[in-house]
Amino acid sequence: MSELPVWKRYLTDYNEGLGLVYERFVLNDFLLYIKGQYGFYSVLEAPLFGMAGVSGINSVWLARIKCPITLADDDAERLAGVERIWGELALPARFVHVQDWARLPFADDSFDFVWNWAAIWRLRDPDGLLAEMVRCSRKLVFVAVPNPVQVGYQFRKYVAEPEFVKEVDERWTNIGMIRNKLEALGVEILAQGVLDTPPWPDTVMPAAELLGRLGIRSQKLRSRFEGQDWRWSTMDYYLGRQPDLYDRVKKYMWLERLTIPWQIKQLWAHHRWVLGRKRLQR
Repeated sequence: MSELPVWKRYLTDYNEGLGLVYERFVLNDFLLYIKGQYGFYSVLEAPLFGMAGVSGINSVWLARIKCPITLADDDAERLAGVERIWGELALPARFVHVQDWARLPFADDSFDFVWNWAAIWRLRDPDGLLAEMVRCSRKLVFVAVPNPVQVGYQFRKYVAEPEFVKEVDERWTNIGMIRNKLEALGVEILAQGVLDTPPWPDTVMPAAELLGRLGIRSQKLRSRFEGQDWRWSTMDYYLGRQPDLYDRVKKYMWLERLTIPWQIKQLWAHHRWVLGRKRLQR
């Protein structure tokens, strides 16, 4: 019997791990920063997947400050699961099934802010999606990708999980290429940088699983990263079950907040990003 895709597990298992909760919290803070700096109202997240863990909750914080949210996915089962999750959160959103990422079912200039997080390298036609993101936006376009420069990515690729590269197109970790393509589509680049820079490398797997892949069988060591005492859940925080979770995670953000050039920080940061504004057509 083939193993279920990881995303199916996290539609009901909300225990994502410390690394994913950290990533989600710094992303929440950054989205609020973009909104405060540049201003936007309506939001399209397309695709809604990309980050590991619970699918479809990257835009939750924007919904909580009353931004109308539209979420797009090409998997009907996952989309239905995400809609149920948003029902748990008692937050409004529009859920749209997409057949072709190069032909989004939205009119031109439909949204103020069109974005995705680490999803574009999983698509058959990333160029088509970029063009559609620009077409559907009337203001801002934001794209983030995994950072292949950082140590954890290289460790994952060559030691821990080399098979993952068969599922993605690594060319689309090149943020410079994405920037150039956006500019060619009529986007003025406002900023670029790095995000998700905790004091641990990015292996995209729970610590206990990583230990197993490395052949470390110490039950004492593995038990430190398993069980109810090692529960890290963004959903628990959103649902009020772990109200102190952000404060617990915040202590790991010292490297994130270090005021050094992003070009230096990218040696450890897990993601790179680019933000642009659509030029007005004459």
